[in-house]
Amino acid sequence: MAALPVLTAVTGSWEAPLVGAIEASGGVVVVVRRCVDLPDLLAAAASGRARAALVSLDLRGLDRDALARLAASDVAVVALVTPGSVGQRERALALGIGAILPADAAADDVRTALEGAVETIEGRDGRRSVTAPSDPGRDLHPRAQTDDDAPDEGGRADGTGTAGAAALLAQRGRIVAVWGPVGAPGRTTVAVTLAAELATAGRSSLLADADTYGASVAQTLGVLDEAPGLAAACRAATAGTLDATMLARLAPLVSPRLRVLTGITRSDRWPEISVTGLERVWDVAPSVASWTVVDTGFSLERDEELSYDSMAPRRNGATLSALEAADVVLAVGAGDPIGMQRLVRGLGELAEVLPDVRPRVVVTRVRSSSVGPFPDRRVREALERYAGVHDVVVVPDDRPALDAALLAGRTLVETAPGSPARRAVADLAAALARPDRTAAPHPRRRARSA
Repeated sequence: MAALPVLTAVTGSWEAPLVGAIEASGGVVVVVRRCVDLPDLLAAAASGRARAALVSLDLRGLDRDALARLAASDVAVVALVTPGSVGQRERALALGIGAILPADAAADDVRTALEGAVETIEGRDGRRSVTAPSDPGRDLHPRAQTDDDAPDEGGRADGTGTAGAAALLAQRGRIVAVWGPVGAPGRTTVAVTLAAELATAGRSSLLADADTYGASVAQTLGVLDEAPGLAAACRAATAGTLDATMLARLAPLVSPRLRVLTGITRSDRWPEISVTGLERVWDVAPSVASWTVVDTGFSLERDEELSYDSMAPRRNGATLSALEAADVVLAVGAGDPIGMQRLVRGLGELAEVLPDVRPRVVVTRVRSSSVGPFPDRRVREALERYAGVHDVVVVPDDRPALDAALLAGRTLVETAPGSPARRAVADLAAALARPDRTAAPHPRRRARSA
């Protein structure tokens, strides 16, 4: 049996006796480099010299991004924690590390853990599993709880209910990604209105702005927030400290049952929205709300991944991450000749980039002045003919109501409940909430949470 080459990056007094015990174990495990810090570890892993790494959890700079780099180098990780430290063990789980040992573990235990970690990473399907949060947490937003925040849907609320954490995790929420092609097809309008409708129907909702080109959810709802909630959540996720309690703090309530995770205030801050951080955010969000509605950007390009550094930040990674994590994808297009053409081409691009995604199409601003008489029928016929789409949600144009809502910083639910645009999105929300549409969990998110 070939020896298992291992890197070590162990801090404190544990390093010398641990390495000595490994080297005395008969050559089954061989330490090929004793790294002094994280950059040294990442460089050694990138060289392809090792298949596993033994790492102290308190190694400076160790976060989800670093672990992603190790995974990209096909290096499995075993974390060493201070003996008896529950906090370090929980942080390791939050970082997505499945193999955890006390720093004073016996050499045989270390060898077994390293071999098991290697087997796991060699058998993965391209993604590392991420452990679900151990405790959904309570709503700790400063605003006092009201009856509107009481548990709903069988005891599920924005925090721990009477059924306990296990029951809550069994009722984890769903994720809806709202995407659309270039231009202004109405992605944000649909996302905001849909989240508000789900909240109005008694389902706790989390509205997240993941558009790295033109985030506008905060402005649409009149939220004065100079500290983007999504960026803060990504930082906490990367550091391994994000749980449902923290996410609830970062996403304040703007109306009963509706939380908002605001986007970046300037487009040049897009590197703060990391893909590794977002993956953890999407794992935690269903523990905070029954529905998470994500407003995404338009671009699906992966060209930036062809750069020299394959782990470099990816501006479109936020959109792709949300689409991959979503249980439901809405593809939004504008109901005019240009918008329809862009939507048809966009649906083709979406199918090429993410072939497993089956979007539900929503066409906004539908009016006879732009497409002719009987606009609803013309839109449906055009999409059936050119895109093979049969089930289309048509949202009539109601510019006066939408302008009034934007001016007030409110949703259509609050300012124009009788608007035909609002009624169309309300019907969509009701359709999504039917049990037959939400019976099975998203397979990729289920795999990450296993």
